[in-house]
Amino acid sequence: MSAECEPPGTARTRRWIAEAVETIEADFNRSADTHLLRVPLPAFPHITLYLKDESTHPTGSLKHRLARSLFLYGLCSGRIGPHTTVVEASSGSTAVSEAYFAQLLGLPFVAVMPRATSAEKVVQITRYGGRCHFVETPCAVYAEAEQLAAALDGHYMDQFTFAERATDWRGNNNIAESIFAQMAREVHPIPAWVVVGAGTGGTSATIGRFIRYRRLATRLCLADPEASVFHRHLADRSVRLADGRSSIIEGIGRGRCEPSFLPDLIDRAEAVPDAASLAAARVLSERLGRSCGGSTGTNLWAAARIIADMSARGETGSVVTLLCDSGERYRSTHLDPRWLAERDLVLDPYRAAVDAFFDRGLCPAAALSV
Repeated sequence: MSAECEPPGTARTRRWIAEAVETIEADFNRSADTHLLRVPLPAFPHITLYLKDESTHPTGSLKHRLARSLFLYGLCSGRIGPHTTVVEASSGSTAVSEAYFAQLLGLPFVAVMPRATSAEKVVQITRYGGRCHFVETPCAVYAEAEQLAAALDGHYMDQFTFAERATDWRGNNNIAESIFAQMAREVHPIPAWVVVGAGTGGTSATIGRFIRYRRLATRLCLADPEASVFHRHLADRSVRLADGRSSIIEGIGRGRCEPSFLPDLIDRAEAVPDAASLAAARVLSERLGRSCGGSTGTNLWAAARIIADMSARGETGSVVTLLCDSGERYRSTHLDPRWLAERDLVLDPYRAAVDAFFDRGLCPAAALSV
């Protein structure tokens, strides 16, 4: 796509935007919906667990949905034009997906990311024609991305502000509508719980709003890394910054309470140790026969605690959570024994606890002390 540099209201620019929207919609039309996988729970015969497998998107993660929505939002709001350089602050996965859509539209893209971002994500961003701009600390990405966009006369996408408003939460094939449509023929079609992590907060906002809009009894659980601020903010709304520690689980958990995170939609929060997330991801990968990233492990650990609580109360029902991305994105980090050893991460006790959940019906937190 090309056009001369003109004001956004000109006929030529409007035609380019119309073509850009059509290009994104055509790409969506070529893509199938993601699968909803049932996970066997031999120790819980009256409770079913499902994983929405977002790793099968064209760019390999849940963030594909967000990137598409953010591009459409920027185009239709007049903020992205035929020569706009798109800039994003990201821990990796959103940047991968946005690089894909920028390439689709022929636009330059720059990802501002922490230097510790996995090498596999960096390779994917550059494969789609994007450029990586690194900062030393995660908290520096916001200001750096805003300044860089201004210097390039570009558009700072700002997923952390616009995630909750860019997606149509009433429907339009968002993730919530897809989950509940796929659950329609299951034994327990209305989940007792949906468990999600939060990076921007956009996914939890979309699902939480959809639940209320459809007047469903489903409750929403936040699965949050221990170092993240979100679960602290839920307990005390005056807390908006974490204590300086950072999580190694890319894509979820933040050091500041992001504008797109809507705490009033969350019914329960589970703080999950990083080692528990990585161990749970490994156990799930082995049991499913497909690779799972660390944020999926965070989701599983929180879902396991909910399922154990349901069983203890004699409840039946279904629980849905997300397989966010593939563990193959973390070969150089989470899956590297030397990388784990350098950070003193010991997974064996947590792996045993997750196995005890599946095989013996033990709450994983309780199994750690057995």
